[in-house]
Amino acid sequence: MAEHRYRVDVVWTGSTTDYRSYSRNHEVLAKGRPPLAASADPVVGRGDPTRWNPEQLLVASLSECHMLWYLHLCTEAGIVVVDYLDQAEGVMNERRFEQVTLHPRVTITDPARTEPARALHARAHERCFIANSVNFPVGHEPDIRVG
Repeated sequence: MAEHRYRVDVVWTGSTTDYRSYSRNHEVLAKGRPPLAASADPVVGRGDPTRWNPEQLLVASLSECHMLWYLHLCTEAGIVVVDYLDQAEGVMNERRFEQVTLHPRVTITDPARTEPARALHARAHERCFIANSVNFPVGHEPDIRVG
């Protein structure tokens, strides 16, 4: 398999003269993409609550990876998806993530394909690069709807 590399720049400026007052705000940059305003989690790291934090980005990465594989597999299986919403949730203790649970709500067009659509979530999980790279459980509790 070919090796893939992903480059991002994380840029911070300021002064760390005082732990309580230095800014945790920074930007995540990648060529050809808009800057992502990021900070520490305000609860554990004195960050800005209006910016993305690393913990949210990890949960988002797991959710996005699962969704993209799921849509790919549905297309291959001839299942037409017209809406996808995941309200993913990560649980972390003081040192590490304990688990992430994905809650994808998927709307498909054919009621006869409900169970095959549900089953494809397991295959998407198996194929997700990000889920295969973490050392905590990633579950999925899909809700398949017809619309």
